[in-house]
Amino acid sequence: MKHRHPTVNIRRTIFPALLVLLAAIPVALAPRDGGLDAATRRVIIFTPHNEQIRYEFSRGFAAWHKRTYGEAAEVVWNTPGGTSEIRRILEANAEAALRESRPIGGNADLCFGGGSYEYGQLKREITIDVNGEKRKGYILERPGFDAAWLAETYGENSVGGDPIYDRDGYWFGAALSGFGIVYNRDILQRLGVSEPTQWADLADARLNGAITMVNPAQSGSVTTALEAIIQRLGWERGWQIIHRMAANARSVASSAPKVPLDVSSGDSAAGPSIDFYGRYQAQAVLDAGGGNRLGYIDPKGQTVIDPDPIAMLSNAPNRETAERFIRFALSDEGQALWQFKAKIRADGELGPQKFELRRMPVRRAFIAAFDAQFIDHIDPFTLASKVEDPDKNARAFIAPLFSALCADRRDELARAWDAIRLHPAYPRDRTLVTAADVDDPTLKSMLQTFDAMPMIDGPDGSKHDLGSRKDRGEIRDGWLKGKWKDAGLWPDDASSADQLRQRFGEFYHEAYARIGAMGRGERTAKVDD
Repeated sequence: MKHRHPTVNIRRTIFPALLVLLAAIPVALAPRDGGLDAATRRVIIFTPHNEQIRYEFSRGFAAWHKRTYGEAAEVVWNTPGGTSEIRRILEANAEAALRESRPIGGNADLCFGGGSYEYGQLKREITIDVNGEKRKGYILERPGFDAAWLAETYGENSVGGDPIYDRDGYWFGAALSGFGIVYNRDILQRLGVSEPTQWADLADARLNGAITMVNPAQSGSVTTALEAIIQRLGWERGWQIIHRMAANARSVASSAPKVPLDVSSGDSAAGPSIDFYGRYQAQAVLDAGGGNRLGYIDPKGQTVIDPDPIAMLSNAPNRETAERFIRFALSDEGQALWQFKAKIRADGELGPQKFELRRMPVRRAFIAAFDAQFIDHIDPFTLASKVEDPDKNARAFIAPLFSALCADRRDELARAWDAIRLHPAYPRDRTLVTAADVDDPTLKSMLQTFDAMPMIDGPDGSKHDLGSRKDRGEIRDGWLKGKWKDAGLWPDDASSADQLRQRFGEFYHEAYARIGAMGRGERTAKVDD
């Protein structure tokens, strides 16, 4: 094993300080005396949502609040990035507050948008050690909505076997998100590729250089999309597809909205997309006279329906107005913003005025009552498919594995994939090609190497196979949860998660080099130290 020198972890020092500064931006930029009428209420919201959603919810909430309470209200948005970035900012701010013995929060009222997984992380207790003293606190705070109101609002608390709102009362689904494929019909036709119907279609080697991917390390929603592939198709098959999608990528974006933009402009042929981004962009292209070149599909039986939550932050400076915003988002007026057609409306009339958001409402009763007025006649509760035996450890490895096999070594991956797809024996009439599909011994070996999973060190010289479900649990407990922190597997001053990603990276660096060597007809691959 290579000797690893201890290093200064910049991410643990400078980066958290920058995140704390970002957390203060909403208050710093919020209108001060003279900027707003003294009687105007405001609510400060962290969100990954796009400009169109922010516009309609700002306008809708202000009108609803004035009509309901007789007071003016304004939303102050803070948009530092995707949900994963927002979570890191809030966590860094909470840890800084605990170190400085001050209350957590106070800079913003709500977090609105993202995926249920990220909110499940945000609701957890934050614990730090300060000179041997354990200090604890919470990022989220329960608004205290009563159970009867929640039951009346939502009905059954389940979609595809998962909760629509947090059973402990920390977050509440405001909409539902699906995950599928956005594609450009013109580009696919030019490449001689059929319109996709399943995730495996994006593994087609003819799509090399024509896929836009998103780094799951920067997007919680994309992590959920990739997890849906793995949970529904299995770890091995799922990663075979994801690995080839990554190999076909012309770019790896940092946020989910980039995919439909790339595809609609013709820079890419297809890519994974949140449903509303894909549908919204398809509508925008159609409205601009671009025809129906942009399509979107939810792969049947291979997707997940996930709540898009809203949650109150601890020590919200505008708590009462924040609670009202949540109630607005779940009211008929708030739900209608997601699926009604846009037009100029009278005060109190349901629906957006300027933008058609193309998202799925969360309330069963609202869907049943107003489906005839929806743009997309989709019942998310029917579309959702339940995973009978989910791999609870799968998600933890998606971001570090994707970084190691793709985001951190794009050029190496491209060279290895070229060696495979350009091999004379590679089948041209199949979308997903694995070692089981070929007879040529060299190509078979190349594909086996491409799809192999890392072996990870454990205590006392033990080895653990990431391809084994049992071993994944042990690796997660040992490396990511700290069970093996005293086994000497990584430097004391290093992050075990960063070190694990580095091990993954070394594995793929060597694997890609071996594939290249086999493609050149060499017997062995010599890897530079």
